[in-house]
Amino acid sequence: MNDHHQKYLKLLSKRFPTEQSAATEIINLQAILALPKGTEHFLTDIHGEDEQFLHVLKNGSGTVKRKVEAVIGSKKDEAYKKMLTTLIYYPKEKLELLRESIRPEEWDDWYMETLQYLVDVVKRVSSKYTRSKVRRAIPEEYRYVVEELITEKEEIYDKERYYKEILRSIVDVGVADSVIITLCNLIQRLVVDHLHIVGDIYDRGPGPHIIMDKLCEYHSVDVVWGNHDVVWMGAACGNPACIANVIRMSVRYGNLSVIEDGYGINLLPLAAFAMKQYENVDLSGFHLKENNRGEFFNLAKIESQMYKAITMIQFKVEGQIIGRNPDFEMDNQRLLDKIDFTKKTVRIGEEEYPLLDCDFPTVDPKDPYRLSPEEDQVMKQLIYGFTNSEKLKKHIRLLYEKGSLYRIYNGNLLYHGCVPLNEDATFKHSLVGGKESCGREMYDLLESYARKGFYAPSGSPEQRKGGDVLWYLWCGPKSPSYGRSKMTTFERLFIEDKQTHTEKKDAYYRYIENDENVASAILKEFGLTGEHSHIINGHVPVETKKGQTPIRAGGKVLMIDGGFSKAYHAKTGIAGYTLAIDSHGMWLVEHEQFESKDDAIRRETDIVSDTLTVENFERRMYVEDTDIGKGLKEEINDLTNLLSAYRNGIIEP
Repeated sequence: MNDHHQKYLKLLSKRFPTEQSAATEIINLQAILALPKGTEHFLTDIHGEDEQFLHVLKNGSGTVKRKVEAVIGSKKDEAYKKMLTTLIYYPKEKLELLRESIRPEEWDDWYMETLQYLVDVVKRVSSKYTRSKVRRAIPEEYRYVVEELITEKEEIYDKERYYKEILRSIVDVGVADSVIITLCNLIQRLVVDHLHIVGDIYDRGPGPHIIMDKLCEYHSVDVVWGNHDVVWMGAACGNPACIANVIRMSVRYGNLSVIEDGYGINLLPLAAFAMKQYENVDLSGFHLKENNRGEFFNLAKIESQMYKAITMIQFKVEGQIIGRNPDFEMDNQRLLDKIDFTKKTVRIGEEEYPLLDCDFPTVDPKDPYRLSPEEDQVMKQLIYGFTNSEKLKKHIRLLYEKGSLYRIYNGNLLYHGCVPLNEDATFKHSLVGGKESCGREMYDLLESYARKGFYAPSGSPEQRKGGDVLWYLWCGPKSPSYGRSKMTTFERLFIEDKQTHTEKKDAYYRYIENDENVASAILKEFGLTGEHSHIINGHVPVETKKGQTPIRAGGKVLMIDGGFSKAYHAKTGIAGYTLAIDSHGMWLVEHEQFESKDDAIRRETDIVSDTLTVENFERRMYVEDTDIGKGLKEEINDLTNLLSAYRNGIIEP
């Protein structure tokens, strides 16, 4: 045993100071390895749809419904099972509603029966966990009661009366509602062991801040950054272009309340500036996109004024970023200096196009990327607001602490967008950061810069470059989280010719459809060669109504963006895919459109419409087969060495 190893064991002995404590922990960890693998739940492209997101979390993509069916079977009719699953999802609200339909004299019997079934469901969903883990999940006020109910067996003769008396006492002392709510929340907590968010929490929908609040309190979660997440991360770091994009997206979708009410950021300076500078200008191209049918209409003139004002600021500050970052190779997206204000045209490449609108009161043709003094003042106030919002900082800190550009978890590779490829399927090289990189190295390099945007000293060159890279990740031509040749915001707003609106997808998306060899090469690039390894991908909605399938490249790729956002429902025909992996296999769930929380409670509607098996494991998976299991085996090995050191007198207990 070398000195370094002995020093490590001495440190470990502070946690396990005796032979008995070390041996007990080895026994405990060995037993955990033999437990079935917990359920992993994958969601992507949530885009602010908080009610649907929270409902999918509550039902575990249909897992709760399956557990209820397994417990009740044919003992009760379908109406009762629907009632019970809805009760599990929304216990407090459903109990209040049930008071309208259950007669007072029936409540005691209903309580006894429902408590019994809920206890049985808890027993089933808790079977994969240690008693200590389940105990920690139970609220302290009912920990003893619930633990007794789920660990005792009522069928044992000596315990039957004891078990029934607990249930009866719960009803008699008037705490049945509280215990039911506790049991329902416990089922929701235990039905999923770990949650993966594969990008795009923000933009389009009304409640990304509500979703982030939930993720901050969720028991076990990781996040892969999508391009709509990194632009908010850049905004929180104070990057002007990211801030402008965030506001433009929010005003376009009628969601300024997310910024103002959700994060407490004052937009009055922008509103006042827009009302003054854009009072008598052409606003015809700046209607708000409001509903899921793609219809445009105005809520008020001020929104259109703010929309155009922040868009012009965006083009200016983006031009500044492109100018100071030649490594981004994005000069073709600096278009303000290509405008001929006399002819009202813009030159893109070798072509000249007439502009639908050339009414830009704040643009100086001689210095088009310079902010006017009023714009500069507005941006300073916005930067202050975004960088000093405590709630936004809390949410973005979670994205950094629990998130990354990609994740390798239990043999699967998770990323949001793509691994940029050339037309011949080789890895595309980038010079961002002054270093040529591709594949996994590109991901790692870009992430290192993205982290500097948040963690480097404020105002430092590293922090500014990090913020610029976060903007690049949002829309850059070789950004793995974006995956398109360019973002054509200017062209869509000001040029009629739709050919200029094209945002060419990276070659990745063509190859990933059917080429299993390309998928395997990508997995290998990230160190994954197992036959059960998959790429789990979001970003591009699967158009189910056109016959597209989320299973690509011979089953190696699972594209699970099915249009969670209402903005995509008309395009995809469904309301998103989610993925679940448990100890028996992995399956995709196709979701129906979610009407509302109130509808789910009153009409007992669920949104799971179809389940598609991806893979059935040849043998059941256990904790020992997971990444956590690998870590536990290392701990067991260290503890075994410590135990040996105690017994051989190398370390004193």
